[in-house]
Amino acid sequence: MNELPDTIIPGAPATALAPMQDVTDKPFMDVIASYGPPDFFFTEFFRVHEHSRLDKKVLSSITENLTGRPVFAQLIGENLRDLARTVDDLRPYPISGIDLNLGCPAPKVYKKNVGGGLLRDPIQLDGILGLLRDKVEGRFTVKMRTGFEDTRYFDRLIGLIEKHSVDLLSLHARTVKDSYKSRVDYTYIKTAVDCLSCPVFANGNITSVLKAKKVLDYTGCRGIMIGRSAIRNPWIFQQFRQHHQSLPVFKPTLSDVRAYIDGLFTSTWTEGIPETAHVARMKKFLNFVALGVDEEGQFLYEIRRAKTEADFFSICDKFLIETGNAERFFSTEPHKGLVARPNCEKAEIIDLPTCCS
Repeated sequence: MNELPDTIIPGAPATALAPMQDVTDKPFMDVIASYGPPDFFFTEFFRVHEHSRLDKKVLSSITENLTGRPVFAQLIGENLRDLARTVDDLRPYPISGIDLNLGCPAPKVYKKNVGGGLLRDPIQLDGILGLLRDKVEGRFTVKMRTGFEDTRYFDRLIGLIEKHSVDLLSLHARTVKDSYKSRVDYTYIKTAVDCLSCPVFANGNITSVLKAKKVLDYTGCRGIMIGRSAIRNPWIFQQFRQHHQSLPVFKPTLSDVRAYIDGLFTSTWTEGIPETAHVARMKKFLNFVALGVDEEGQFLYEIRRAKTEADFFSICDKFLIETGNAERFFSTEPHKGLVARPNCEKAEIIDLPTCCS
């Protein structure tokens, strides 16, 4: 088994930024790193099919990685020959490992029998894992959910991870069909930790340092992988290390949040993109950031209706800077009852088992 790269704090539980398609590109990685990077980054997925070639935009997060931290290349696909070719194509690049996506819950993805769709067929998956373990010379890792529409195959899936000597399992403890609407059942992560020789990272609704600590203590996992909550709170990895070292944990103010939004707006802007299109993309980030601003959700309501750059920043100033708001603290947890994406999520809930909540 290949050991994971060193963590920033030797011997500390590892942290990773979860791969999120159309989010975790090079500019976003750079922004997150500026607030205190995770130990490990994972790219957006490289689509793998008969006509695929390495996506230049995704590849730039590897070839132009300035974060100082290791980056893993994630693949999504099912054809053995095409997966083997893509592994060969990635060989010259400075990656810390290759990760297989077995968790994407987007219907347009799983209907093509890739991502989370592969969890419906353990026999096919056995062949894919075997091929990749043979082809990948270094670290081979997997990001997975507990099943497709239920957990009937969970034990078999964990058995396949062990059989093929996977070097790291990042487990999101929901099924694919649950998307982000159900409770996260961390007992599955605890089971994976108990059954596997490889390290396990816990993923799913890890919203704060306190939540991360509870999940680590309950599951015994080697590390945590955080996605949506790192969009909301880019300080979360720094805060985790501060907490681990018994140092004062940084508490951002709304003025700090305003500066973060400025940085996101500038860093993610692409030359030639229409103003309205960039504002629309920024609202995808702000859907999450807004969950920590005001309990009533008024900022979330108004920012979703911004059309122009002027509208966008006027709303930000109104809620984050004006009338004494600048010195108010940003909420550690998402405010109860607020939802970033109502079509595929429910409000964050406490989902640790009673024994560790």
